[in-house]
Amino acid sequence: MSVFRGGRCFAVINRARLAKGLGTAGIAGFMILAAPSHSESLDSSQPPVAVHKIGRRSVLTDGRGMTLYVFDKDKVPGESACNAHCAVAWPPLLASADAKASGKWSLVTREGGSKQWAYKGKPLYTLYEWDVKPGDTKGDGVGGRWHVARP
Repeated sequence: MSVFRGGRCFAVINRARLAKGLGTAGIAGFMILAAPSHSESLDSSQPPVAVHKIGRRSVLTDGRGMTLYVFDKDKVPGESACNAHCAVAWPPLLASADAKASGKWSLVTREGGSKQWAYKGKPLYTLYEWDVKPGDTKGDGVGGRWHVARP
């Protein structure tokens, strides 16, 4: 579940329930998976993105067919405004260290030095929390700031 406070998105985890069900070792493993490093990593230097038709509109999807999103607060070229808690709820589409910008595809260097794919200058994100199957677009319009990435 995510909540919005002051225009920022936060992932909410019921820690007591998590501890009871997973135990200490399970919690450590869960926290590693829930961290921003859980974002999709790439094996090649090219973006693993495709264009899919969802309803009447074409949208960008990741290598698994999951919808990609853009964030209105990403205003400074080459920077992402979605970090820390935001990046847990909206994982960035990470690029490999040898990724190369080309044409409409560019790279954003994130806090911590990792690279993120951007399309037409807009950093790309996924929404693993709500979009559970290819074709889901539940993040479109969230908080009035998140939108489906379109070609």
